[in-house]
Amino acid sequence: MPTAPLGRGGPVVSRMALGTMTFGVETDEAEAHRQLDMFVDHGGTFIDTADVYAGGGSEEIIGRWGRARGGMGDLVVATKGRFGPPAGSTGASRRALVRCVDASLRRLQIEAIDLYFVHGWDKDVEVAETLATLRDLVAAGKIHHVAWSNLSGWQLERIVTTARLGGYPSPVCIQPHYNMLERGAELELIPCALEAGIGLTPWSPLGGGWLTGKYGAQSRPSGATRLGEDPNRGVEAYDLRNTERTYAVLDAVRTIAERHGRPMSHVALAWLLSRPGVASILLGARTTTQLKENLDAADLVLAPEDVQALTAVSARGVPAYPYQFLQDWAGVDHWARLGT
Repeated sequence: MPTAPLGRGGPVVSRMALGTMTFGVETDEAEAHRQLDMFVDHGGTFIDTADVYAGGGSEEIIGRWGRARGGMGDLVVATKGRFGPPAGSTGASRRALVRCVDASLRRLQIEAIDLYFVHGWDKDVEVAETLATLRDLVAAGKIHHVAWSNLSGWQLERIVTTARLGGYPSPVCIQPHYNMLERGAELELIPCALEAGIGLTPWSPLGGGWLTGKYGAQSRPSGATRLGEDPNRGVEAYDLRNTERTYAVLDAVRTIAERHGRPMSHVALAWLLSRPGVASILLGARTTTQLKENLDAADLVLAPEDVQALTAVSARGVPAYPYQFLQDWAGVDHWARLGT
């Protein structure tokens, strides 16, 4: 599997990461261990989890798997803290993060976390407090690199500027929601990351299953799929995505997939891997069958004309002000390069 560095100074990771939000909830431990084995057998080196996945159960499952194989020193292990703070703490405060890191280390059965994500913005804690805590955790050898997920552009800039001025560790990567159906991060967040040399590790690369082509306009999803069980599932909700734009994108993906003799999912993943700044993408699966199909996309490189066609059909356009104005009159070219 190809590899890439996570931003400036981050670890080198496989370009596909194993997302483990399903472990302990939709995927039992035996199946989770089979997924981990399969992922490593395919050259995967980047495992992503969080302390709130299955209430810590995902970390515990990974920890037991790692112990059984004699350790995870050959892998890059990422976890997150913020949304499950101990009683009496705010999510990204010093008190919370110190305790959350220690708990994650115990569950994962490792001495240090390779990549520690703050799972989202905390309006009740000064960024300097969070960054100073992360600095101290790095100095203590408990974490190696810092990252963030679920941010807006101004929040990332606040983090980067505070880190630079205070001598704190700056994030080497961010984890946004990003795929052909959700390109809102291109307006502010991704340009900020590109300017700062911060890598991207997008979650939901298949749009919650939409980009596999399994959902249609004629009937609401049902059965043992994420949208079948919860059609109102957050940003991937059926009614939110059931639009002409979505089906135009799916038609373009289907056409290119048929030309290559590949599943639609392969084309969607290959497009995302071609995007500026994207270092690795999170594959989340319930079963080894689903995981295997996604891992098989690793060797697909789309022709420039295919990438351009998919970028154009999924583009939402930039608002006239300030974005188009800045592009036209100030020479800011991020949105042109991204095809936003």
